[in-house]
Amino acid sequence: MEKSTIIGIVLGVLAVGLGMVLKHANLTSLLNPAAFMIIIVGTAASLFNAFPMAEIKRIPVLFKIIFTEQSLPSKRELIDQFMNWASIARREGLLALENTSDEIQDPFLKNGMKMIIDGGEPEFVRDVLNEEIHAIEDRHLAGAQIFSQAGTYAPTLGVLGAVVGLIAALGNLSDIDALGVSIAAAFVATLLGIFTGYVLWHPFANKLKRKSKQEIEIKKIMVEGLLSIQAGVSPAAIEQKLLVYLPSNERAEAKEEKKEEAVPVNG
Repeated sequence: MEKSTIIGIVLGVLAVGLGMVLKHANLTSLLNPAAFMIIIVGTAASLFNAFPMAEIKRIPVLFKIIFTEQSLPSKRELIDQFMNWASIARREGLLALENTSDEIQDPFLKNGMKMIIDGGEPEFVRDVLNEEIHAIEDRHLAGAQIFSQAGTYAPTLGVLGAVVGLIAALGNLSDIDALGVSIAAAFVATLLGIFTGYVLWHPFANKLKRKSKQEIEIKKIMVEGLLSIQAGVSPAAIEQKLLVYLPSNERAEAKEEKKEEAVPVNG
């Protein structure tokens, strides 16, 4: 479970609810079926008009990604793994990694490993893997755009809901009490539109983009690691090359660990 998503939604609901209480607004005014109909169904209708059905069908999967913690290998562990494979390849040759490729779970890494074992040209291997990365990026971007567009449509539909509510309110000019209630209800749609747009949909789009960026960085490490193994680069050189993908503090920690390992133990 992605804790940050749950925390964000809970804090957003609390912010609006407690804000209304502090402003002495009636929370029951939020129970407005017409407002929910205009915002939720209206946003859904806009998305159906904006995107092809093939992309709309992916929305449940996108929600799963948003609410599920991303399962990716750590960069440091991946670098260590490539150093180990490079040692094996330099000692026994690339064919010695054939058994290793059968144990790899990641399809992208497994495909790349098989290509270098089969003797694919380095440029061909790089082109194939980079094309796959571009395809992944495009797919991820399309998913993020769905929520980004929903975040654009929802607030505008909130204005539409307010207009509809005000039209209804104008029919109660002779009843001052009913007029006040109708005007308050009219702005519930605006509240819901802004809330869903800027607390849910836009942030969800950003989260998908961030998760995509993290996955793409892992894929780039895999590409460079595989090509380095194929070129016969030493484990130490591979580590130095791939450490650039780590944040500066983690890079410093890794170098410090290497220094400590290199210190001879006296006894």
